[in-house]
Amino acid sequence: MPLKINKPSVIEAAGNKPKIIEEYFGRVNSKTDAVSIARMIGPAGWVEPGQTPEFDEYTVVLKGALQVTTKNEKIIVKAGEAILTRKGEWIQYSTDEKEGAEYIAVCLPAFSPDTVHRDE
Repeated sequence: MPLKINKPSVIEAAGNKPKIIEEYFGRVNSKTDAVSIARMIGPAGWVEPGQTPEFDEYTVVLKGALQVTTKNEKIIVKAGEAILTRKGEWIQYSTDEKEGAEYIAVCLPAFSPDTVHRDE
């Protein structure tokens, strides 16, 4: 049977500034642990702690630019571009651009605070 989502759940985000996470599918809004799909809005200057997640994350930037830092490089993902980060690899997300970033994040399996493994 189809599952229609009438509105997302707003999830508290980690980081130095308030970031909006609107979860459409995932452990909170749809009780789905196979996948999570969320719209993110990060303000200018937002930085979240580094993490080594147990899930792959597929990210499509809709507006602005998202900075993805790995142990070896900094990658700028602009509107209309996408990036895949793989489970088990250390990454850190931030928004250095003055307009911040709006993006869709898809996590397989679904995001969980227990499986993201954020830095202290």
